[in-house]
Amino acid sequence: MSRKLPLAEGETARTACARAVLRTAVDEKTGEVLPPSVLAERVGWAAGLVSGMAGALTAEHWNTTDVDLLASGQDAGGRKLPSNAWMALRRLGWTTAPPAGVKVNDRIVRMAQEQAGRTLRAAKWRADLTAGVLATWPADPAKRTGEEWDAVREAVPGGQFLPSSVIKSRTRQALAFQVQHDRLPVDMFELEPVPRTARMLLLSACDGQQATLERGDEPGRALLRLQLPSRPDPRSYRDWTWVACPVTLPPTIPANAVLHLPTLRIHQGTVRADLAYTHAVPKAQRTGHSVALGVDWGLNTLLSAGAVRLHGNGRITALGSGGMLRAAGALAKQHRLRRLSELLHAKTDQHQRLMTGNKQHPLAARHQLLTDEIRHVSARRSNLNDALAWSAARWTVDQAISASATVIYVEDLRSMEARGMGRSINTRLSQQVRGQIVERIRHLAAEVGIAVVTVPARNTSKHCPQCLTPLRHRKAPDRPTTPGWKWALCPNPDCGWQGDRDTGAWKRIAARGLTHQARTLIDRASGTMAIRTVVDRLEATAVVTPTPTETSRKDRSKTGLTRPRSTRPAPRRRRAPSPAGPTGPAGKRPEGHAHTGRMRLPRAAHRHQGVTTIRTPTTGRHRPRGAALGAGFHLHAHATPPRWAKPAPDITSCMGSLN
Repeated sequence: MSRKLPLAEGETARTACARAVLRTAVDEKTGEVLPPSVLAERVGWAAGLVSGMAGALTAEHWNTTDVDLLASGQDAGGRKLPSNAWMALRRLGWTTAPPAGVKVNDRIVRMAQEQAGRTLRAAKWRADLTAGVLATWPADPAKRTGEEWDAVREAVPGGQFLPSSVIKSRTRQALAFQVQHDRLPVDMFELEPVPRTARMLLLSACDGQQATLERGDEPGRALLRLQLPSRPDPRSYRDWTWVACPVTLPPTIPANAVLHLPTLRIHQGTVRADLAYTHAVPKAQRTGHSVALGVDWGLNTLLSAGAVRLHGNGRITALGSGGMLRAAGALAKQHRLRRLSELLHAKTDQHQRLMTGNKQHPLAARHQLLTDEIRHVSARRSNLNDALAWSAARWTVDQAISASATVIYVEDLRSMEARGMGRSINTRLSQQVRGQIVERIRHLAAEVGIAVVTVPARNTSKHCPQCLTPLRHRKAPDRPTTPGWKWALCPNPDCGWQGDRDTGAWKRIAARGLTHQARTLIDRASGTMAIRTVVDRLEATAVVTPTPTETSRKDRSKTGLTRPRSTRPAPRRRRAPSPAGPTGPAGKRPEGHAHTGRMRLPRAAHRHQGVTTIRTPTTGRHRPRGAALGAGFHLHAHATPPRWAKPAPDITSCMGSLN
């Protein structure tokens, strides 16, 4: 299979990853069909050998000198180190070996060196961050002054654009070390232990002598061949045999994509393959945008988004009133799981104090049970956050596609700190997965060639989107005298704009991005786009011009007698006969305007669902309306579609009330 991807004009190569499951395999030496359990066992033996060698190699070089040498990119002779981690480690002479009596080929050692090299390279950034924080330790770690903030940002590489929450979390970690040892740590390697090595096989570090991957004759099929041990401690090369594993490619992988060797890992008794592939996508442009989607963050309203257009004369107009994604139900569930996790951690800490290291203590069994429950709750929180991030990202990119936008301007997350709003609100803000959502948006937008740019968030909710006058915030539109934060009113009598605070924010974000698009910077390492600073001259033109309201000019004056109309003998109903309900008697029409099609589950969460919402019942016949069994995640997230300048005709106007 050719590894070269042909590209047309305006296209770029993009490497992504998809997940597949290896369900069966064939031992080529014996012809035996391996069931999933046997395949997982043999992959686990190989992964155990690799992780053991990688962990030992990482622990040997877990120090400042070796990490700095690897991150410098040059060996002792001044030659440039290879980009592959295993080749760089071999150039430096950092080798590893399997346990005594175990025979492995050189490719297994390569995978161990690759995994250890990646871990050591990733530690460099954390080491520099810790060194900068320790070198500029503040007088009061709980509250830095302005000069101390400037000093720590100067000491940390790239600290000027680093979120302050990252510096705060590293400061708390060092402060906890100081409380425990009565001194500050020397460096990050004293502050953090050697990281745990994951059990996986990085086949990308191998060649055809260890693993091969080829597409099958049928579309959507591939064949993975690799050498696996036939025993947990292979004594010779005869204990390694070739195993052929058919792979069903996920539908997200294009037919013309170039496949790369996957990473294998064991999850719940099955072998999962992280398939990397390279395919051609439209190239996202840094500048030259005329239609943009602005995205603003909220608390109960997780996302607010809408599109604006930049005209040739510099005028900016809004394309409709935008839409909102409310995830109060999912966030409330996440909040309940967080409180449960905190309670379980408090119990385990108390048991740990009572046990005092005695493994034969009567509370040992209870402690292990609570530890397993913490792991289970953490997995539920992780899955919920992942589902919420993908749902929000998919909704955002769909809004951009429907508006024909070529760029998405997202509010910069550096200023989104949980402070000044009370303990409960601060905690809920800190638990939202905004960083994951932005990464998912970048992933999905790259598939269709839409650029994602972060813009400074300063004063986006404070100033009017039409005249830049400081807004007055009220609790609701029908309560103009009650202070609040949700509703915004412009005090300028020549403007008079009022609307939802988040609606004004996404207009300001989109307008600011379009006027400052020439100042968009691209990070060379990650390829992300961002607008770092706001220029007053350009900001003065970042206003959204209101579009005039279209009114009917037809003369409706009465010119004669009103035509007589026959009275309706019955309320307006559907124009077609209703079929029989699925659960009612045959031929009987449901009462009133009830739905006559498939029975639908009730909405599992109201858009204003609070943190004390009832849980989903598991026993008993009583089933509350607010907690439907089998409703799933998507009934907890409510999205309002954008209302464009020319709305679609209402085809339900003659149907009457559906309440």
